[in-house]
Amino acid sequence: MTPAAAECYPLAMPEQLTPSAEQAAAKEIESAVSASGSSFLAAMWFLPGQKRRAMYAVYSFCRAVDDIADEEGLPEEKRERLGRWREEIDALFSGRPQTPEGRALLSPVSHYELNKADFFAVIDGMEFDASDQVRIADQTELDLYCDRVACAVGRLANRVFGVPPEQGDPLAATLGRALQLTNILRDLVEDAERNRLYIPADLLAARGIRSVEDISSVLADSAFPSVCEELVKINKSYYDAALAILRTCERCRVRPPMIMMRVYRRLLDKLETRGWQGAYLGLRVRVSRPEKLWLALRYGIL
Repeated sequence: MTPAAAECYPLAMPEQLTPSAEQAAAKEIESAVSASGSSFLAAMWFLPGQKRRAMYAVYSFCRAVDDIADEEGLPEEKRERLGRWREEIDALFSGRPQTPEGRALLSPVSHYELNKADFFAVIDGMEFDASDQVRIADQTELDLYCDRVACAVGRLANRVFGVPPEQGDPLAATLGRALQLTNILRDLVEDAERNRLYIPADLLAARGIRSVEDISSVLADSAFPSVCEELVKINKSYYDAALAILRTCERCRVRPPMIMMRVYRRLLDKLETRGWQGAYLGLRVRVSRPEKLWLALRYGIL
């Protein structure tokens, strides 16, 4: 058996001991993540213990900075708190993290050679979200935003999964954009309530929607469904590109991204079925827990 194959099987691997403080932080993080109910959990069920803890630590960091961006407060106060997270990432890479999230990341950063730039990219994305209002000018700006808040996380994850960079980075670029576009299409009303609109202004203008100041008017415009339909086509092209890359990878290394892709692709189908008329946008669409379990079993084991 080759070293790569040995890493892939069996699905469960022996636990590795960590220093007591780091071990306590990892347990605290795991409990918090397990209680979150995120779709992320189903994708991590089949990871070996060490990799699962590493991904929980990455998720916990992402959740912490995302919560800052989403909470009530002045933009300058949010940016100050996000700045402290930059200091924590610097401290983490110097071997002296101060937060539970940072301590839980200590071993993963070393063991999987995670890149500091990817952590900073996530914080950059959250600083963008921390503004009083969010508007996206064009596809280039949307791509940059998706790279920061989603693709950077994918790059971190693929290092934990053991996907080589020549496959992992393109996978992160395509799947990250696919997942984030699905989130954007799902959260149109919720984002509007926070004065956020992630639909590119140039795409709206091409359909005759020239003002993006009043988001409620944008969502109610008769041309808005056609904009969403165009974004759905773009979204599906990213899923198709991600699937093509996943099929070139060792299956045992890409179970989690495969499961995430299938869950979110199911969500996109449900959104498309619901439609994009203003009266329906407020209807929450989700993938049920039994559906997530089936998709996890289907693409994690079968």
